[in-house]
Amino acid sequence: MNSNDLKIFISLKELVIKTFLKKHNASKSVKDWSGNEIVMFQEDLFDSVKARVSEKWFYTYFKNDVEKLPRIDMLNLLSTYVGFKSWSDFKITNSKPTRQKSKALKFYVLLFLIFTLLAGVWLRNRNHTYTICFIDDIKGQPINSISLDIKILNIDDTPTYLKSNTNGCFSYTTEADYIKFVVQSPYHKTDTIVKSIKNIDNGNVKLDTDDYALMLDYYSNKNIIDWKAHRSNLDTIFSSEALIYQVFPNDIGIELYTKNEFINKLTTPTKSLKQMKILSKTYVDGKIVKLKFIVE
Repeated sequence: MNSNDLKIFISLKELVIKTFLKKHNASKSVKDWSGNEIVMFQEDLFDSVKARVSEKWFYTYFKNDVEKLPRIDMLNLLSTYVGFKSWSDFKITNSKPTRQKSKALKFYVLLFLIFTLLAGVWLRNRNHTYTICFIDDIKGQPINSISLDIKILNIDDTPTYLKSNTNGCFSYTTEADYIKFVVQSPYHKTDTIVKSIKNIDNGNVKLDTDDYALMLDYYSNKNIIDWKAHRSNLDTIFSSEALIYQVFPNDIGIELYTKNEFINKLTTPTKSLKQMKILSKTYVDGKIVKLKFIVE
């Protein structure tokens, strides 16, 4: 007897049991079937293919482990019961998939290996281009009148030195999922920035103005024209009704400034201006209506 035929018959038995259980309640394990369930199967088989099997036959080929195949006529009946034309038809249908599945498995394994290889190459060679633009925190405008110094500090890389372009921006391409850099400006406070690929869509970076350095430059060079232009710009930025608070350390109180008083403070190179830090700002229609600062 062909051992492969015996394996196919075992598959046929399993399908016979599944077919019976679609319409009848019984244990999924045929070895647990009672005499009443065997009778139900005999009747269902008769209703389907107009043939019966004896209880002894059932015990020999279904209840016990199979050692040999039933007669060909019984194999044909069982194959018809589960929807096939004959035993030969069942064998052909259930023999091909073995080779087909083997070929399919090899194909999918090969496909998986190719995909893994390509993914590995992509992960090694993928590049991210970061485009960062700098905005003056008070003015809310691009810092494009001067060139900013940028120092890229990504780990394992030698520091790279760049300058911002005429739009107040710079671009940098790297395989890393983040970019870390220091930005320096003559009139803005030095800052260290980290941008990841997850938040790179928001490529704008606000820089705090170093008003002391700016005013010192205007005063030392007697640059009255630019100084007046700067005051005029600040006058435009602040609402005439702006609420401006100086917060004192240790919660000892606050001091309220008018718009003109605060602009005077911002445009005079005093020690307090050098130590000023903006805590918060509120904008309405593009104008600052509320601002809090502290002198550290």
